[in-house]
Amino acid sequence: MNDDLRDYLEKAEGLGKLKLVTGADWDLEIGTISALNLKNKDCPALLFDNIKDYPKGFRVVTCTGSTPSLVSLILNLPVTDSDLGLLNTLREKLPLWENDLDKFDPEIVSTGPILENTLSGDEVDLFKFPVPKYHSLDGGRYIGTGHAVITKDPDTGDSNLGTYRVQAFDSKSAGWFMMPNQHGDIHRVKYHEKGKPCPVAISVGHHPLIFRLGSVELPAGKEYHYAGAIRGEPVKVIMEEVTGLPIPADAEIVAVGWCHPDKRHEEGPFGEWTGYYGRKTETPLIEIERVYFRNDPILLGASPGKPPMCDGIYFRSLFRSAKLQDELMKSGIPDVKGVWLTKETNGPYLIVVSIKQRFAGHAKQAALLTSQLRTSGRQGRFVVVVDDDIDPTDIADVLWAMGTRADPEEDIDIIRGAPSTQLDPRVPRDAKALVNSRAIIDACRPFEWKEDFPISVDLEDEIVEKVRAKWKDLDI
Repeated sequence: MNDDLRDYLEKAEGLGKLKLVTGADWDLEIGTISALNLKNKDCPALLFDNIKDYPKGFRVVTCTGSTPSLVSLILNLPVTDSDLGLLNTLREKLPLWENDLDKFDPEIVSTGPILENTLSGDEVDLFKFPVPKYHSLDGGRYIGTGHAVITKDPDTGDSNLGTYRVQAFDSKSAGWFMMPNQHGDIHRVKYHEKGKPCPVAISVGHHPLIFRLGSVELPAGKEYHYAGAIRGEPVKVIMEEVTGLPIPADAEIVAVGWCHPDKRHEEGPFGEWTGYYGRKTETPLIEIERVYFRNDPILLGASPGKPPMCDGIYFRSLFRSAKLQDELMKSGIPDVKGVWLTKETNGPYLIVVSIKQRFAGHAKQAALLTSQLRTSGRQGRFVVVVDDDIDPTDIADVLWAMGTRADPEEDIDIIRGAPSTQLDPRVPRDAKALVNSRAIIDACRPFEWKEDFPISVDLEDEIVEKVRAKWKDLDI
């Protein structure tokens, strides 16, 4: 395997999971087509070419990781169409990858496909590429959605990859929206406190693994290492000469420049993963000094929006679910059988935890801890704990358990004053404190009399197999 976007697209095409779209407009059509595609259960990746106002070969790809089969490709895992199957495989692999991080330092090379073309000085033009406007009320065109913003800590020299939305303001400047606790903003502040500009590299086309790892919580400075462990070989990087930052050697498009302490620009709004438009605000300005790109470049896009029309959220939910289950088990919560950040809410707004009840209060203990762990997401809202006979990835199964096993008076608790973020649609825009409430719901059979609880109407595996074998023509 290599870290090339084109390699991924070739494999997706081999699975019948890539569709070519020709003649779309960068203005709303790419975003709308992608959103409609995401409504399909078996949505393929979309490769846009012959885009309005642009020459053939200047392409955009979206929907690269919104199904189990495509995420299997991204993570170099056996291809599956099962959410639960992929989740279980990922849980097995995570500790192995983490144990191998130190074996996969990025490999520094002197050249690579990203250096095929260079724009400097007056030649720099972010709109040389078909940067989409995804939603009708977006504040402009967003070049950074399926991207990775590369920064480094001025004290330690460790680099970080993060997916902070990036709006192209004009041909030579952009803005990045970050939360104060994110590594990119921490790096920016450190440089500015020293009175120095912060070097920034924005990779907007690369293997989807680079994008996906930049969107989840990993140990600081370990995104390239994680990618190497997953791939089984180091990621090749070039130390970019303007900023000194490590950029992927096989990237499609990389813009580099400087974020000066005293320069800001109004950014947004932007249709976010919450399903609502994020607010317009003043963000740090990045002055682009140089752009690198491959011949026939491909911009990797990921249009967020109201579920299920949210490109990119599936991977985050999957990865966080696996990490969260391990965190719960390591913290001492016994018999955690499954965790799922639901796709139907774009992740953290409804988290389901499946347990095998071992003692009175077991479900509440699991719910309380889940509601406060950072991996759960700082915009969490509801945590539902179910018995181990419930598939946490099956929303119908979960709702059935909530409707039949939870008593609203006895089994719902409210936690107030939990930390939230600027993107939380329920937090007032003029709020002095970014906090929200969490509800924890015990949807398990009451522990004190669970053995006397009504028996579920289930199908027996042995009988199911006999019936399927006998009635093959029914396709059931």
